[in-house]
Amino acid sequence: QVQLVESGGGLVQPGGSLRLSCEASGISFSLAAMGWYRQAPRKERELVARITSGGTTSFGDPVKGRFTISRDNAKNTVYLQMNSLKPEDTAVYYCNAIRSRYTYWGQGTQVTVSS
Repeated sequence: QVQLVESGGGLVQPGGSLRLSCEASGISFSLAAMGWYRQAPRKERELVARITSGGTTSFGDPVKGRFTISRDNAKNTVYLQMNSLKPEDTAVYYCNAIRSRYTYWGQGTQVTVSS
């Protein structure tokens, strides 16, 4: 059974930073494409960042230049470093894994950017 467990969310002031983690189990992590998505109230879920098994990264336009994604295959963990946070980054952030044409989701972690 595949499990994705996110952590690291919370409340942060505008301009601050947070690092989200997602630990995977039950999956060949090093072979999986991993990603982060987010969903704000009354909005559709959108891509934040993704990283392929080979380490190639891509980002949604709203976060380019502010967020980075990385992975540690030894720890079965993907990270999302979020800098220069804005109130519009407030959302539930979901970890995503794609392996062998199957897609898996974590339960989400809340990020709130507010003064």
